[in-house]
Amino acid sequence: MPPVRADQNLVKQLNCALILDQLLASSPLSRANLAEQTGLTRSTVSSLVGELIEQGLIREVGLESVGSRGRPGILLELNPYGGSIVGIEINVGYVTVILTDFTARTLWRRHVEIPETTDRAEMLALAERLIGEAIRAGAANNLRLLGIGLGVPGLVDIGQGVLRYAPNLGWRDVNFREQWGNKFGVPLYIENDGNAAALGEHYFGVAKGHHNFVFLGTGVGLAGGLMLNGEVYRGAGGYAGEVGHMIVESGGDLCNCGRRGCWETLVGPRAVIRGIVQALERGAPSRIPELVGGDTRRITMDVVVSAANQGDQLALDTLSDIALYLGAGIANLINLFNPEMIVLGGTLIAAGDYLLRPISKIIAVEALPEPTRMVALALSALGTDACVKGAVALVIDGIVREPVFC
Repeated sequence: MPPVRADQNLVKQLNCALILDQLLASSPLSRANLAEQTGLTRSTVSSLVGELIEQGLIREVGLESVGSRGRPGILLELNPYGGSIVGIEINVGYVTVILTDFTARTLWRRHVEIPETTDRAEMLALAERLIGEAIRAGAANNLRLLGIGLGVPGLVDIGQGVLRYAPNLGWRDVNFREQWGNKFGVPLYIENDGNAAALGEHYFGVAKGHHNFVFLGTGVGLAGGLMLNGEVYRGAGGYAGEVGHMIVESGGDLCNCGRRGCWETLVGPRAVIRGIVQALERGAPSRIPELVGGDTRRITMDVVVSAANQGDQLALDTLSDIALYLGAGIANLINLFNPEMIVLGGTLIAAGDYLLRPISKIIAVEALPEPTRMVALALSALGTDACVKGAVALVIDGIVREPVFC
């Protein structure tokens, strides 16, 4: 019986993936560099590079320095004009849509805040309208649409492209791939918001070059994303990373998921603001009412941080409590995953000056010493756009891993 041979088209696509991945990680590179770093022969690299240039995904950008190598090679990089990508984040109270080029440079952006009570049909209609605007902006720049990436909070079946359950939105079984993939005629990638943000930080943010880290971001809840050995860890069914729903206080406050004592009920903005309002109702002295004109409905994390900057004791105590609860949970994650880095994002960024140092002190005591010595705490470099840039990264990651253009 003759040996089974790998499909030549598959081999070709895998080799293209190696080239694109190297150029994504570090460019510009010459053909010789690519052959050396991928292990492919120079003739294979030259052939595939020619096809990728023809497809418009990479471009030549000049000659490398001669040095001691003799004849200089022509340098290559991803071609920004290779196409456009639409990234979307749908979350409680807002929809954000961006259009980028193939190197993730933002060309167009819309962020629309809406009442938290907005129903599903209205939110989806808004998102669809913004996607259409983004696509038209790309067409106006003569860029072909390569794909759409979407980050949403909750449990996501990435294989089917379905949001199974989003407790903070109150949504179940939304088939985005069927709804939008067919409508717009390009690949649609959907991911949990925490995982998307982790991928964004890995490709474009503070965790670039790190292969084992945890992303934690607060919005309405607490999103988590796990990057293990250079891959987003999704678990058996794709539902891993829901760290916000770890039970850390048995019998504690009711969470939107229906259980009590979830981690996000202690560190999420809603819990923080609720605690401040309750303290004010008990007569606690604070400048916060003055900052919001007496309307406690206007209290946000930014207001809390602003009050803390002015020495407000209630704000300082509140942020101290957040650090305590965050530190305890992070210590458990360090013991469990032994990450190189913990990245804090979302509304936690504004409070970074009040959180990083006390969290470091807590994990020094509560996490095991060996993994603690290996971990760094960092604030997101992408800010509130970590998820939506991660949605763009989903498309780029998909193209790099399965380049059907070859």
